[in-house]
Amino acid sequence: THYTYSHNNNATNCRSIIACMQILDNKLLYFFLALSNKSNNNNNNNNMLTRLNPSQVSLEIKDPVDARALEQAKAILAEVRPNDAKHCQASNLLSVAKRLGDVPDNDNDEKEATYTVSKADCETAYNNLSEEDRTCLKNLHDRIERFAQAQRQSVTDVEIPIPGGVAGHTVSPCKAAGCYAPGGRYPLPSSVLMTAVTARAAGCETVVLASPRPAQITLAAAHLAKADVVLCVGGAQAIAAMAYGVEGGSGDVSVPSCDVIVGPGNKWVTAAKSIVNGHCGIDMLAGPSEVLVIADKTANADVVAADLIAQAEHDVVARAILLSDDQETIDKIDRAVAEQVSCLPEPNKSTACEALKLSFAVKCASIEECIQISDDIAPEHLEVQTVNAMEVGQKCANYGGLFVGEHAAEVLGDYGAGPNHTLPTGGTGRYTGGLSVFNFLRIRTWMRVDSKKDSQGMVDDSIRMARLEGLEGHARAAETRSLTATPAFKKPCD
Repeated sequence: THYTYSHNNNATNCRSIIACMQILDNKLLYFFLALSNKSNNNNNNNNMLTRLNPSQVSLEIKDPVDARALEQAKAILAEVRPNDAKHCQASNLLSVAKRLGDVPDNDNDEKEATYTVSKADCETAYNNLSEEDRTCLKNLHDRIERFAQAQRQSVTDVEIPIPGGVAGHTVSPCKAAGCYAPGGRYPLPSSVLMTAVTARAAGCETVVLASPRPAQITLAAAHLAKADVVLCVGGAQAIAAMAYGVEGGSGDVSVPSCDVIVGPGNKWVTAAKSIVNGHCGIDMLAGPSEVLVIADKTANADVVAADLIAQAEHDVVARAILLSDDQETIDKIDRAVAEQVSCLPEPNKSTACEALKLSFAVKCASIEECIQISDDIAPEHLEVQTVNAMEVGQKCANYGGLFVGEHAAEVLGDYGAGPNHTLPTGGTGRYTGGLSVFNFLRIRTWMRVDSKKDSQGMVDDSIRMARLEGLEGHARAAETRSLTATPAFKKPCD
C-alpha cells in the first residue's frame, strides 16, 4: 500500500501516520503527520479523525510512481507492443486483457471475445435505461458541455502588429483524444462524461474511451458523449492502446493513436501514463482523492461529516481533512462522522473506515491559519463553510476545485454542476488546474513580415542580440534581411 498507519491502542505509546501519497510533477508529495506521546489529545484513538496541531503537518518529496507498478506497466507495454512496433498488436492486447480479467476468457462461449464495444451496444445500453436514469445522465451531459463550451469560447485567435508585419496565435484542438474512466470499485459514468464531453467541446475529431469491464451505465454514458471507439480494457494495456493505437488483424488500425490521454486511474494507469508521456500528452499523474473542509462554529456538523465520508468512500487511500478555529466544531463533526459512517452500507462502510484512519482534523488559531495550512496542502477539493465563505474562499490560493458555502457540496461537482471533476491531487494544485478544454487545445504562434523596410529595427536588434549570445549563424541569418549590413558570409574569410 502507498500509505502506512501504525496506531497502538495505548494512548501513551508513539503513534505515526504517513498519509497521502500524491503525485507532484515528477515526484511524490507525502504529508508526514507525526503523533507522539506529547500529543495534546490523549483520547485520539477514540476519534474518527486523527487530531493534529498545525505544527504537526510537514512535507517530504518522494518518488512519483509506484516502482513495482512501473515495472509491471513496462512489461505490459512491451507485451502488447512487441519490439517497439508502431502500433499495439490486437491479438496481444486481447491476450493481456483476458489474462488480467478485462475480457472474459471462455473458450466455450460462442461469441468471439473482443477488446472493444460497438456503438450499437452502447446505444442499446442507453436505450435500456429507465427514463429517469436517461434524464439524469442527459442533465449531467448538458451542464458539463455548457461549461466546457464556455471555456472554449474564452480563448480565441489573436493578431497584433509587429514592425513591418503581423504576429498572432491560433487555437486549435488536437485530432484524437484518449479518455480513461476507472471501473474498479464502482462504475463511473460521470468520469466518462467529464473526459469525453470536454474533448468534444474542445473540438477533437476522434474520442477514444477506455474503461475496464464497463457497466451498462458506463456504456450509456459513452453513447451520450459520442465516443468513437470504446475499449473494454483498463490498466496499462488501455493506456498503451490509446497512446500507440491498435493494429487489427488485417493490418488496419482499429484504434487510432491519441494525441492526448486524460482521466484518473489506478497505480498501473498512472505508471503507464508516465511512460507514454512525451509520445503523447497527458493531463496529470493523479493520486488518491482528497477533500479539505475549512469550517467555523457556524458550520452544520451533519453536512460537513457527510462530505468527509463522501470523499472517504472513494478509496481506502482517499483522505478527508478538517480545519477549524473551533474545537467544539471539530468534536461535533467527528461525532457526526462516527454516527453516519456506522450506518453506511457495504462495501462503502469498510472503504470509508479505512480511509478515515488516514484522515485528520487540525485545530487552528484562526481562519487565517486554516487558509495558510490549506494552501500548503493544496487539496484536490476545498470546501469553505464559514461566515463570509466567499471572502474566505477568495483568500485561498492553492486548490483543484473550490466549493463555497454549505449548499455547494463537493458531490455536486462530482456529478456535473459544470466544472470538471478531474482535479489535481497531492499538492499539484499549487501550479496547475483541473481537466478542461485547454488540455486538448494547442496555442500555435505565427508571424509574417510584409515590409522589409519597416522591419529593420527588429532586424538590427536580432543581429546584435545573436552576437551577444555568441550565435554567429543566427546573426548572419538576420543580416540577410538587413538593408544596411552586409552578411558576414559575403565578406572575405579571415
